[in-house]
Amino acid sequence: MTSNYHLNDGSSLPPRMELQQSWWAMIGLGENGREWTMEEKFERIAAAGFTGISATMPSEQDILEWHRLLDKYQFTFSTVAFPSSKSDMGDILETVKQFGRVQYINSQVMDAFVVGDKAVQLLQELLEASADAGIPHFIETHRGRITQDLLRTTDYVRALPQLQLIIDLSHYVVAGELDGAGSRAEAEFEVLLERTAGIHGRISNGEQVQIDIGKSGSHPMVDHFKRWWKKGMRNWYANAVPGDILSFVPELGPPGYAITRIVEENREIETTDRWQQALLLKQIAEELWEEVVAEAVNKSVVR
Repeated sequence: MTSNYHLNDGSSLPPRMELQQSWWAMIGLGENGREWTMEEKFERIAAAGFTGISATMPSEQDILEWHRLLDKYQFTFSTVAFPSSKSDMGDILETVKQFGRVQYINSQVMDAFVVGDKAVQLLQELLEASADAGIPHFIETHRGRITQDLLRTTDYVRALPQLQLIIDLSHYVVAGELDGAGSRAEAEFEVLLERTAGIHGRISNGEQVQIDIGKSGSHPMVDHFKRWWKKGMRNWYANAVPGDILSFVPELGPPGYAITRIVEENREIETTDRWQQALLLKQIAEELWEEVVAEAVNKSVVR
């Protein structure tokens, strides 16, 4: 039986980071007033150097097309799920098995009003179900879900040694109105980052969940997120074995995650180039990963 507590492809390759693009983040993207087609989006993602896609499970009528395009571009595929019970998880696992090709499941567990022992029990049941199925399964740190609150999520981590996280700290920065500098939340972030299984790339401030970081990543919050992401990568790498894969997914959502403004005829447009921002987040992740690997190599040489 395959453990669901980490992502491993069974190879002897050194531990590595894989860059997947969020399919949700491709909604509305295009040019000259026309959204790219499904295949055009695949083409763009491949040309940018991504090696996979993160998406909710395709509808039954779209499965063949998804299989065709995943094969054509040799993409990996991870799925986003929203379970609220062990029964839900069973249905999700059945769908995943039928589709095939699913690298791992990223769950946003429903909902924010499940707390305390009931939340811990639900998380344990979900993780046990996916472990029995042999499918890697990680829990995303997300507002409006069972992980709504930073403090309760650290409690879940302490209660469940098998709980591994898809880190998205943008939710806690905006929910806590944190500015990232000397925050008391830093120690709680450390607890979560010790369980890093993957990272969602989005940068927030204390007021907006998705901000424009500039063409070169010059926004003051960028350095804070880089520090957190690098800690997560470093923690993951320290415990990785050959064949292990860390996932990084730029996840810049369409309106209303994206900030918009109203122009003529009450038309709403985004204030940033979301695709270019995604590519910048990808570049930042690649640079951080290179630093983490170099540090590890240098440390081993010194020893």
